[in-house]
Amino acid sequence: MGIYDALLVLSFGGPEGPDDVMPFLENVVRGRGVPRERLLEVAEHYQSFGGVSPINRQNRDLVEALRPIAGVPVYWGNRNWHPFGEDTVREMRSDGVRKAAVFATSAFAGYSSCRQYYEDIDRISVEGGPELVKLRHYGEHPGFVAAMAEHTRAALERLGRDDARLVFTAHSIPVSMAETAGPSGGLYEAQLRRSAELVNQALGRTQPWDLVWQSRSGPPQVPWLEPDVCDHLRKTDAGSVVLVPIGFVSDHMEVVYDLDTEARAVAAELGLPMERAATAGTHPRFVRMVRELMEEPEPVPCPLTCCPPPRRRPQAAQAPHVPQAPQV
Repeated sequence: MGIYDALLVLSFGGPEGPDDVMPFLENVVRGRGVPRERLLEVAEHYQSFGGVSPINRQNRDLVEALRPIAGVPVYWGNRNWHPFGEDTVREMRSDGVRKAAVFATSAFAGYSSCRQYYEDIDRISVEGGPELVKLRHYGEHPGFVAAMAEHTRAALERLGRDDARLVFTAHSIPVSMAETAGPSGGLYEAQLRRSAELVNQALGRTQPWDLVWQSRSGPPQVPWLEPDVCDHLRKTDAGSVVLVPIGFVSDHMEVVYDLDTEARAVAAELGLPMERAATAGTHPRFVRMVRELMEEPEPVPCPLTCCPPPRRRPQAAQAPHVPQAPQV
């Protein structure tokens, strides 16, 4: 189809059983000096769900949904767990793939959400293997917006309150990383706000909405984007809320733990009626969006100065960006 003869879904990966959890987390934080005690603490989040992150199952579902419409063979590889991207690319080379579109399961600008996928592509590329072309950001694409709007509408209906406050959530990142996101900075937060506004418009709503943050994992002395979703719930004057995980494309561990577990517990404690919208997942409009991205002209790669990697200090990484940082 067009300029590509394959599609690679490139994602973060996640454990699929109790024995996978620590090896997976060690892959996530390799070389960052994160204390083992912190990994054990995070591992408990996974073990409370049987040691299984939903992300791999959801990626399999996405791949299966894409196969009938992509027009080319569809492959799947991960950064931190099986199937590893490098193994998938070797398989693609054996299959004779020459040029593949890469759909990253992360919709927005930023180091962790975009630049790191370019680094993955460089790392997993093999001699004689396919050329890998990362597709563009898609948080403002009509397919993503339509999927999130429909899921948000369903959450409002479950709550039974049309006037509920929409609280859009995304993965918090260090303020320094947010300031350097995109060619001229600030693009991560700007894109998220634009996506939230488009979803609000698609619902025909004129009420104010909020953008808040979740899944902070850094040391307390390092400023991160705020407010945290749980802090926001404690301070809101809304009579009811719908959490909309606009920063994620699948219901992986950070969604089911930080929102469905922690934030829901806070709402219950406050007596605050709350529902959570589903992520884009395998919504038909979102799936069709991937094919539409493949049909666009080949995107121009971001400049190397865009979304620079964070400057890591030996004691700055007391907590990993886990389980996704930020993934979709």
